[in-house]
Amino acid sequence: MTQPPPPHQPPQPGNGYPPQPPQPGYGYPPPPPGPGYGPPGAQPGPYAQQPPAQPAQPPAYGGPPPAGYAPQPHNPYAQPAQPAQPVQGMQPGYGYPGPGQPPTAPMTPRPVPGGGRRNTTLFIVVAAVAAIALIIGGGIWYAGSAGDDGPSHDPVSSAGQTGSASGGSGGSASGGGGGKEKVPADPAAKVLFKVELPTTDDTVVTSGSWLTDTVYAKSGIAEITGYDPVRGSRLWTVKLPGPICAASDHVNEDGRTAVTFQPKMPPKDSSAGCSQVAAIDLAAGKRLWTKTINSGDYPVTFENVTVAQHTVAVGSSDGGAAFDIDSGKALWQPKAGDSCSDDGYGGGARLVAVRKCGPYDNRKLHIQNIEPKTGKVISEYEMPDGVEYASVVSTDPLVVAADVGDAAGDGSGVSDYFSIDDRTGRLLARIAAPGDTYGGRCDGITRVEGCNQVVAGGGRLYLMTEPHDGRAEHSRTNEIVAFDLRTGKPTGQRAEAGDGYTLSPLRMDGGNLLAYNAPPWSKGGQVVSIDGGTFKVTKLLENPAERSVHTAERNLQPEYAEVLFGKGRLYMSAQFAHKRDRTYDEEYLVMAFGTDG
Repeated sequence: MTQPPPPHQPPQPGNGYPPQPPQPGYGYPPPPPGPGYGPPGAQPGPYAQQPPAQPAQPPAYGGPPPAGYAPQPHNPYAQPAQPAQPVQGMQPGYGYPGPGQPPTAPMTPRPVPGGGRRNTTLFIVVAAVAAIALIIGGGIWYAGSAGDDGPSHDPVSSAGQTGSASGGSGGSASGGGGGKEKVPADPAAKVLFKVELPTTDDTVVTSGSWLTDTVYAKSGIAEITGYDPVRGSRLWTVKLPGPICAASDHVNEDGRTAVTFQPKMPPKDSSAGCSQVAAIDLAAGKRLWTKTINSGDYPVTFENVTVAQHTVAVGSSDGGAAFDIDSGKALWQPKAGDSCSDDGYGGGARLVAVRKCGPYDNRKLHIQNIEPKTGKVISEYEMPDGVEYASVVSTDPLVVAADVGDAAGDGSGVSDYFSIDDRTGRLLARIAAPGDTYGGRCDGITRVEGCNQVVAGGGRLYLMTEPHDGRAEHSRTNEIVAFDLRTGKPTGQRAEAGDGYTLSPLRMDGGNLLAYNAPPWSKGGQVVSIDGGTFKVTKLLENPAERSVHTAERNLQPEYAEVLFGKGRLYMSAQFAHKRDRTYDEEYLVMAFGTDG
């Protein structure tokens, strides 16, 4: 699963990402002895983080660029490509692995009639900061539509998900249709607005972007700003004391989400610890509350945060907890005497925990469907032996990704996808995804919901294939293919990107799949709708081919940026601010595109 890398070096450790392991002293406990504490290769300690990967060599996109054309943008997620191991069990052909996959056996399902959340350490939940009222530029905005469709309960998040569009439990595909995105009379788009990349001498996390009917919100350096989704005028700004570390991929029906952040601006090339979690009201443009969790005398650093309905759930190597999104009240917290801990959660329509149990040298990973308000375990699935980390692709249907036995070999973090019945915990299907065949990536080591360019919905798993030679000379292209989530078998359908283009799944729109089509050098990017039944591809938007626009767009590709599409408008935003290089002047924090139709 090779990724198109950037032209210059990935961001170096700095404000917010990745947090540097604190040294003993200065308020942090010494690291525990013994292997297995934290990700492979990390220094032992509860705060150990995976360093950013080095970029791979960029593949061609539609042939060599013209002379003087700007190279690819920096890619903090690029991984060195390695040959994947052969995998058996699927039908060969474009988008499908060849022979070699061993037979898979379903793991024992574990439906659990009751029980709450228990972890190793007794935490003390502390209210850190009172709710902060902010002045909102341009008035107060509410999460409701001003159009004929009535109030919207499907805000689009940085995960590209909108509510539950899947049928649940890995249900059978119901065909296409039912989407809310309209086909314009003319898909030709224009630039609606641009937001300059913040100026900084360090690399700072700016991850987090959300879209409702009334606001497009984006994280900056120690702040979140709401913009008019069409004009780009600033509506409000929520200031934070330190850089954002992680942002929920989800917005609930009231337009509320959550972030974690550092308690202060740290010195250069260091971290103050991602110990703060806050709920953000995107409709009103204010921070509702802020909490910390202590482990003994020390604050816990949160690597993961998500929102499921009215619950904010946070997870880390020290365990997890949950709060009511409206009041900040603790819904559950870890209990002493447990040998298990929650690494993190997947949110959205449902709440799913990735839970580790057992000693460090013999961990068992459990996927739990839990009731958001109480933490009651509804069902549980035990992952195969040798799986150290897992990523939640979707909670409804329940699909997780893992690199089983480190077989991916390409840094993507995925060798297999697991489709699970969320009611019983029964494994429905295990879908092999060899790295030399499929694109997309998941970062289960540091972020449980860290999957990109893979979508589950409508009873199907949609995967992009790796680029291969196109029909035209020097051209490259790829496809999107689908697998049945109940059987694990390919449906036999594929959507072609076209010569020079590369398709990436974005999100479901009813029974249809929305995808971004990365352009060749002479074209603008596209957003297309793929009918879930017929796989017919319909163009919804095409960006300008003007070189300056194209260069900036290429700096915000789905592999390493956040891409949202809603109501006929495309928003592309950076996950990092960094020291500007004069060679790369066409860099923006946000670019928004829209059609006239």
